[in-house]
Amino acid sequence: MAHYHSLGSIPHKRHTQYRKPDGNLYSEQLFSTEGFSSNYSLLYHIHPPTQIIKAEEPTDVSPVAAHDNILKHRSYQGFNIKPEADYLKSRKIVLFNNDVQISLAAPTKSLTDSFFKNADADEVIFVHEGEGVLKTQYGQLKFSYGDYLVVPRGTIYQIHFNGENNRLFIVESFSPVTFPKRYLSKYGQLLEHAPFCERDIRKPENLETIDQKGEFLINTKKKGLLYPITYANHPFDVVGWDGCEYPYALSIHDFEPITGRVHQPPPVHQTFDAHNFVICSFCPRLYDYHPQAIPAPYNHSNIDSDEVLYYVDGDFMSRKHVTRGMITLHPAGIPHGPHPGAVEKSIGKKETGELAVMVDTFHPLKMTKDAQGIEDEGYIMSWAE
Repeated sequence: MAHYHSLGSIPHKRHTQYRKPDGNLYSEQLFSTEGFSSNYSLLYHIHPPTQIIKAEEPTDVSPVAAHDNILKHRSYQGFNIKPEADYLKSRKIVLFNNDVQISLAAPTKSLTDSFFKNADADEVIFVHEGEGVLKTQYGQLKFSYGDYLVVPRGTIYQIHFNGENNRLFIVESFSPVTFPKRYLSKYGQLLEHAPFCERDIRKPENLETIDQKGEFLINTKKKGLLYPITYANHPFDVVGWDGCEYPYALSIHDFEPITGRVHQPPPVHQTFDAHNFVICSFCPRLYDYHPQAIPAPYNHSNIDSDEVLYYVDGDFMSRKHVTRGMITLHPAGIPHGPHPGAVEKSIGKKETGELAVMVDTFHPLKMTKDAQGIEDEGYIMSWAE
């Protein structure tokens, strides 16, 4: 996200001497997810961020594909994922390919006694239930129902929940998560036609500098393995930082839907862009206002993309038996559309209160064994008259 931000104390010029009150140098760190050729931030640590004192054998956390390759529409009851205390263990990958991993999580406890760093993927954490604070080296981000938390790969974080009832929909992207180019000026500003603007983006605040020595465990995910790496200093020892690469929050409730006289295609709902997939937000909106408009979506063929829809809240007139936290997968190669009766039922409707997150991928997704355990086997027949 190319929007400059700064917190804390930084020197006048980058890559120059910046000294502590005792005369010793602060330790400068350049943070970027694409080498030296893209957005970056500069962080100033009390101690070097390199002081590893212990490295242990990793745990394999890579997804395991279910042995079910039948081409059919699928549905999963997301709230059937059982709550678990441990934040990392609670994250259950349900769908994946080489570009993206989609997980459900129901953690009951905060991640406070250790830290997590995803060294492989940017994370988009959608908060379905719960509230709290995401703590990073960049400061704090308060979150609540409907927030997208966008965390660049390599960011060290802890997540603090205010209660035990938390439901998360997590998208891990192996490419940078950005805003769609058509929303941006050539200088990076969100344009007038974009469905959200810079005012809607919540940046880190309340930078807390923690100068502590000891043993600080950072569980680091890399290539499907989770490495326990212990450092000698608290990772949140940053006195100041500036730049354009940092975690941020964007509420789905601040997404302004684009409507028209006739039914608008899914790209008008796009919120984030990545390599070989997109993330869209379906929000409460007025329906199409042509006198003969059909508000229900038309049947469409997914020849090039798998369509994943995560149902959050509201009434979905195009689907039967929708539940909160339900996921549908409509794979590439076969058409799908409204359930029988939904088209006629939609005519004359003026608005919808639906709330959902969609992930469209341009390479096929694989289902995991965790997804298989919450699948609604009868969904494929729900179009039969």
